[in-house]
Parts: sequence; C-alpha cells; structure tokens
Amino acid sequence: MSKIITCIDSSAFADDVCNAGIWAAKKLNKTILFLHAIEKQNAAKVDDLSGIIGLGAHSSLLKEMSSLDQQRSKLALRLGDEMLEQASALARQQGCTHIEKTQRNSDIVEAICDLEADARLVVIGRSGEKHGKDFKAIGSHIEQIIRQVHSPVLITNKNFTAPKSFMLAYDGRETADKSVQRIIEGGLLHNLTCHLVSVKNKQSDLMDKFNQTESLLIKNGFDVKSSFLEGNIFDSLMDYKINNDVEMLVMGAFSRSKLAQAFLGSNTLKMLENMHLPLLVLR
Repeated sequence: MSKIITCIDSSAFADDVCNAGIWAAKKLNKTILFLHAIEKQNAAKVDDLSGIIGLGAHSSLLKEMSSLDQQRSKLALRLGDEMLEQASALARQQGCTHIEKTQRNSDIVEAICDLEADARLVVIGRSGEKHGKDFKAIGSHIEQIIRQVHSPVLITNKNFTAPKSFMLAYDGRETADKSVQRIIEGGLLHNLTCHLVSVKNKQSDLMDKFNQTESLLIKNGFDVKSSFLEGNIFDSLMDYKINNDVEMLVMGAFSRSKLAQAFLGSNTLKMLENMHLPLLVLR
C-alpha cells in the first residue's frame, strides 16, 4: 500500500483533487498515482445510435458516424493524457519525486478497485465533470466508492488547502475506536489539531470511552480539543464545525450508530452538501 491514488477529470474540482493528493503524498512520503478514467458516456456514443437509425439509414452515414466515434475516442484519450501530464507537472513543481499516471477505459469505481492493492489512500472530488460549477452537487460515484473501496478515501472540497485541524465524531463504538487507531498509526493527520467531539446518546459508558480516547490521542502526541455535546446530532456537529473553524472531517465507515449514519448513512449527501469541507473516510 504505497500509493496515493488521485482521481482526476475535467471537473471544477480537478485542481483541488491534485492539491489534496500532493499534500497526502508528501505527508506520507508515498508515490502519487494520477488516475483518469474514460467512462462509457464520455467515450464512443455513436455505436449506441446505429441501432436507432439502422432502418433505412444510408451506409455512408453509418460509416461517418463510426468515424466520429473513433475521433471522439482519440480526443478523449488525448484530453486524458494532457490532464495527467499537467497533474504530474504540478506534483513535480510542489516537490513530489515519485509520480505515476495511468488512464483506464472503465468506470471510475472499477478503475479504483483494480488499483486498490497498492493504494494507501484514494483522493477524489465531491462531484465530477457533469456538475459543472455546481459546488453543492455530490457525484453519483461517491457513495459507491465509500461502500466498495476498502482503502481510506479523501473526498475533497473546492479550494482545498492543507488542513491544520480535523474533527473526529466519536460515538464509542468499535468502528470509532478503529478509526482512532488508524489516525494514530496512519500519519496523515499527525501534527493537526484534533477536535474530538461526541454527542450524548443512551450508552452508559460513552463518557468513560470518550475520556479514554482523549487520553490515548494526547499520549500519542496529538493536540486535542474535546467536546461532549448534547442535542440533535446533525445540528450539534454543524454548529461545532462552524464555531471552531474545523478544516477537515474524519469518520469511520459503516458503523450502525446514528452518529456514523449522519455522515455515511442515509444523511451522507446532506452532510456533504452542507459541510463544504474535505471528508476523510477511514476503513
């Protein structure tokens, strides 16, 4: 697991994804691998139309359409090559020495899964090319990637800059404890201020676990600001984020608790749409 897989396209988030991947690669001293996927809807489309116009269509028209197909595919490849080269140049300018790039003719989720054996982290923008400059939009692939990819995933926001702090929403469950261990062992979040936040629930030992987690993080060198909140989970976390200048969110994936579901369950899109912060999902 030696590579930061950084997924680029021609979306409005392309530069931010590059900057986030470069930040992670330098922080972890890993190879940055730029990945561009030519998905079916962006490649040849004329084949799909040949059946529609086949009845009575002149053969020369089909040949012309086939030629357009090939030209579109070649242009997509050239565009991808150009984006990969520009991303690599940006990485070199910012001090990365181990840089790789690859282009795949597949769905982005399939492409990531193919490369995941070498992945230390996957970096992707919150939405793709189709959404233009709609920065509130969430890409359709985000939930698929979170569910199918086993590596940590960093979902970038617009205007990404290297974060100085992160918020860990702790709910006292096994998934949260694993996330804490990944944070301690991982290295990506070292030297960042940790906002350890929990929202009171029905667990009788939550406060004890919360205090133990705070001590564990401090023991391992983290600057910790801890808060034990009460009230509605979503509103409490949003208010805390706003009032404390949190710069990144960190969450373990797929706990069944309400706290985790607020990030990764049925309210995932709602949280992402409203937060406008990078979100690191740990597995």
